[in-house]
Amino acid sequence: MMCNRNPKSEIRNPKSYEPIDVSSLKTYPLTSRKSKVDRTDFARPWKPEGSLEDFLDRLPNILAVKDFKAVVSAIAKAYKGGKNVVLAMGGHVIKVGLNPVVIDLMKQGVITAIAMNGAGIIHDLEVAMIGRTSEDVLEGLEHGAFGMAQETADFLNRAISKAGKEDLGLGQAIGQAIIEENLPFGKESILAAAIQLQIPATVHVAIGTDIIHIHPGFDPEAAGKATHLDFRLFASVVATLEDGVYMNVGSAVILPEVFLKALTLTRNMGHKVERFTAVNMDFIRHYRPTTNVVERPTSMGGVGYTLIGHHEIMFPLLAAAVVEKIGGVSK
Repeated sequence: MMCNRNPKSEIRNPKSYEPIDVSSLKTYPLTSRKSKVDRTDFARPWKPEGSLEDFLDRLPNILAVKDFKAVVSAIAKAYKGGKNVVLAMGGHVIKVGLNPVVIDLMKQGVITAIAMNGAGIIHDLEVAMIGRTSEDVLEGLEHGAFGMAQETADFLNRAISKAGKEDLGLGQAIGQAIIEENLPFGKESILAAAIQLQIPATVHVAIGTDIIHIHPGFDPEAAGKATHLDFRLFASVVATLEDGVYMNVGSAVILPEVFLKALTLTRNMGHKVERFTAVNMDFIRHYRPTTNVVERPTSMGGVGYTLIGHHEIMFPLLAAAVVEKIGGVSK
């Protein structure tokens, strides 16, 4: 049965509303109000011939600047106290030319452990091998040529097979291979530097994510064995993270998940890993780094920070500020 209703009859007449009378509004003195921004925190204009320390002091002491300075202080404090500063990095850190900065912090004893995803070993090797890396994916993909560089696959897959046979972690096996092969630009390799400086360097692979996995020489059994060994080595590093700093730079999925599992493993085994500083650095905020690095792991007394910005700007700036803070000399 059709309902014979007139929609217009259900519309409230606008004339039934009257403008609210604001004459009884309650106010308070402006000076009594708590304000989040104070002029004493404002930026100060730059003066020629100033130092980096002067530049940082002239930044507004507000929002991200406060977080940035807090991270610098946390790293410097960990360094001076002999605590771990762990850098977990995606391949993009290498692709934007930061190997020299990372290696310098390793040499100065600031970074005490390195963790990479599978992309990291590809770009680190190619830099050491030919001084260049990062192919045009779109151009190669259209013709089925993406990821088909022979030397990259052959070198890494030989190192992976050796790791499986000799019970080595991936980071150790590849770093040693770069040194043993005396590659032309080996001094630019983070993994080779880790071997020389005796710093733990672990590689965490998800099968199918990296170009070398599609080549016939890839040994998945050896890769799985070696990357699992690296996971357990990484967990040993995480077990000693108390009062240290953990930085996740440019990994949105793999390394945040690996860190979360390593943390629960170490806590399950009785290690106290509660009070540390967790930092995520990336172009945008991602779910996993925010929850699995910055928030969840620091719930028992730690503190987490998110620094947003391009790695090629933010990381050298952070490194420079730390070096200034600890009074180090760049090598």
